[in-house]
Amino acid sequence: MTRTITISALVVLMLLSACSNTATPQPAADAVGKQVMVDGGSYTDVNASELQTMLADKDFTFINVHIPFEGDIPGTDLSIPYDQIAQNLDKLPDKNAKIVLYCRSDRMSNIAAEVLVGLGYTNIYNLDGGMVDWETAGLTIER
Repeated sequence: MTRTITISALVVLMLLSACSNTATPQPAADAVGKQVMVDGGSYTDVNASELQTMLADKDFTFINVHIPFEGDIPGTDLSIPYDQIAQNLDKLPDKNAKIVLYCRSDRMSNIAAEVLVGLGYTNIYNLDGGMVDWETAGLTIER
């Protein structure tokens, strides 16, 4: 009798454990890019294809930080020199709003992204490869 109760209890426990949700959490379906860790936090690098998708449903401020001016990707909202980004915070949305930066090759936009993260901005994206990769992907630059 005791053996039957023990076996029944084990069967019930096995069935309950089989029904539990132990799946590994999956990233959000809209997650794009790769995280870049810097002092103060991180920003996200996106490629030209990912940015093109983001622009189709634009929900961010899009900033060209390249100097000297060599053109804009269509949809650009602001042009702020990368080395003057900290002096132009009044032109930016709040620190939690999505901001996407780009320049010609991504050197200047990486610097600007790092500065903004260091100042407490939490939702910064950078076009990896800049306008060079954008054009290589067959996409246009407004000159």
